[in-house]
Amino acid sequence: MRRIGDDERRARLARRHHLAPASRSDDPVEIAGDLVGLHATDPASVYLAAAARMREPRLEALQHALYDDRTLVRMLGMRRTMFVLPVELAAVVQAACTGAIAVRERRRLEQMIDGAGLHADAAAHLRNVEKATLRALTRGEATGAELSRAIPELRQEFAFGAGTKWEGVQTLTTRLLVLLGAEGRIVRGRPRGSWISSQYQWAPIESWLSNGLETWETGAAQAELVRRWLAAFGPGTVADLRWWTGWAAGETKRALAALETVEVELEAGTALVLADDLEPVDAVEPWVALLPALDPTVMGWAGRDWYLGPHGPALFDRSGNAGPTVWCAARIVGGWAQRKDGEIAFSLLEDVGSDAAEAVAAAAERLGALIGDVRVTPRFRTPLEKELLG
Repeated sequence: MRRIGDDERRARLARRHHLAPASRSDDPVEIAGDLVGLHATDPASVYLAAAARMREPRLEALQHALYDDRTLVRMLGMRRTMFVLPVELAAVVQAACTGAIAVRERRRLEQMIDGAGLHADAAAHLRNVEKATLRALTRGEATGAELSRAIPELRQEFAFGAGTKWEGVQTLTTRLLVLLGAEGRIVRGRPRGSWISSQYQWAPIESWLSNGLETWETGAAQAELVRRWLAAFGPGTVADLRWWTGWAAGETKRALAALETVEVELEAGTALVLADDLEPVDAVEPWVALLPALDPTVMGWAGRDWYLGPHGPALFDRSGNAGPTVWCAARIVGGWAQRKDGEIAFSLLEDVGSDAAEAVAAAAERLGALIGDVRVTPRFRTPLEKELLG
């Protein structure tokens, strides 16, 4: 059995995730595709994740790909999480993951409408409101707030999360737009405000993408998604893959069975790689990087000891969301935060040597200059980030 030690896994990570200096790219579409998507729950994370992998970081390069060329698209994907994906990969994710999410979302929304007593026939009411929403969007792109002003039914309220810490009241607007997006009928367009804004204009997908999304059969799409994940993140375990996709055991097993994979030995247990991916990967030159909250590399595996070490409690929140991290030689060695005055403050959780520490400080200065006057606040706060902010 081929053995792939932690050092080689880190070399694979550095090269395939465009983090080693020689492997960086100025093409945001290439970066997003090779990482099988950029996490987009925090709008800023998309830009900072791409910039960390560019030779010449330019935030406007990502804006251009998203909103001018429209070669990238923002959508719900794996684990019901937001991603920015190349359009051709978005079609795979739609069939492999998002379509099933949409079925569950429609059922849940009908139950909410029924439970709130908004209409005697929840399914019919939902169909009527969505038709009105789609008609409004054919007249021009609009935000959720603009749509709710035009369509009174979207302002109807219902309770959710009764008896939990998430208990609250929500309007139909947000849930319906999420549903229509998950069904591949509308898409998030340009935001109102700066690049960190989360108030998007919505558009019918056929008006935003001239050719729409390619249609994939579910099984073929799931196999293709696993192939891309193994190419980017392999070696990985079945547990890693199930966590990353959010699939049940049966779906994961069927997708793997459609591919030629090989079991390899790790320093802790065994894992899988594609059968044609057994060639040794050489070490790379030393490098450092400051990656944003929910970066796709940080969130790529369920088993993270080989690159995270003992630092999880400081750098992840209680729900398992990663905060901003400092990397040195393909290991997480600390975290960072942006203070109110714009300074990028960082803390190293282990001794990395004076040269690496100086490189981290220089990277922090460059990141501060790139962000400029904008203030980035992660949606999920971690213990170290809070500590850095005082």
